[in-house]
Amino acid sequence: MNTPKKKKAASGKRGKNEGTVGQFVARHSLAIIIVASVAVALVVAASLFTMPTYSGESTTVRIPRESSTAAVKDSLKTSLGSSMGNRVYILWRLQGGNVNRSRGYYEIVPGTSAGKISRRIVTGSQSPVKVQFNATRGMERLARTITRNLDMTPGEFLEACEKVLPDSGFTVAEFQAAFIPDTYEFYATIEPESLVKRLLEYRNKFWTEDRRKLAAQLGMTPEQVATLASIVEEETAKPDERPIVASLYLNRLYNGIKLQADPTVKYAMGDESIRRITHDMLFIDSPYNTYLYRGLPPGPIRVPERSTLDDVLQAPVTDYLYMCAREDFSGYHNFTHSYSIHCQNAARYRAELDKRGIK
Repeated sequence: MNTPKKKKAASGKRGKNEGTVGQFVARHSLAIIIVASVAVALVVAASLFTMPTYSGESTTVRIPRESSTAAVKDSLKTSLGSSMGNRVYILWRLQGGNVNRSRGYYEIVPGTSAGKISRRIVTGSQSPVKVQFNATRGMERLARTITRNLDMTPGEFLEACEKVLPDSGFTVAEFQAAFIPDTYEFYATIEPESLVKRLLEYRNKFWTEDRRKLAAQLGMTPEQVATLASIVEEETAKPDERPIVASLYLNRLYNGIKLQADPTVKYAMGDESIRRITHDMLFIDSPYNTYLYRGLPPGPIRVPERSTLDDVLQAPVTDYLYMCAREDFSGYHNFTHSYSIHCQNAARYRAELDKRGIK
């Protein structure tokens, strides 16, 4: 009767040992698998880091906001080529790449390794982008130009202007006076309100104490100087003629004479393509129509260049009150203080318009 018990006991002991060995093997097998997996991942990562560097031409990688991970991959492949783009994408994922942190603009030059490219994008180490605008007509066009390389819409820029500029003393009509044409550098991910504030800072740096004193001597605010400068720029494309045009308009303002500037009529009508101002156009009812309303219009009709602002501030002293485009279509004007001479100049110009069939 003891034999079966011994066999049973022996059998039970053997099962326990087998379970212990099985657990030992299972645990160590799992550890081996984990170590092997990590080793493989490290080998893959190391191989990616040591693979050939980017050998194409200088390029840019753009990752817009709200991009998906698939969109990031497509952007990398498009900018870097399929092979290098895939390498960078895998590294980006292995390093915990986050789209929101990685969005932006990255300049990539030949000879840059996949590892360095991925690290820059993972950490959001962007390259600045150029924001360039010249003398621009209208806030909508200005917004499109300014945001061309930025990760914001023109509408978001305009909304930011409405939030920021009134607090700095600008009326809506004066918004174009808040900007100075130039080439600036910003990160593509700059927030709209921050962008407007930065551009306003640059504008305020232009308006030094000396320039503000010159404006005060003219009896004008910086915004009014910008308004007159915008009309001057529209009147002549010849930079060397702008100081004289500015002097003429200042004379008319001082003498209480309506500016009667054709560009303000075009602005009032919202049609830049008009080549010839007709009699009927002079009566369009708009505060921008300087044939109807005395003094300066409510604000600039374009964003004027800094050089034209200085042309107004430092306009020469003349007695000119009238100007008319030269009949030779050179782009220059005939100036005079005599109304009768002005009428003669205007008659010659109109005759040439008729001769050329310009309506």
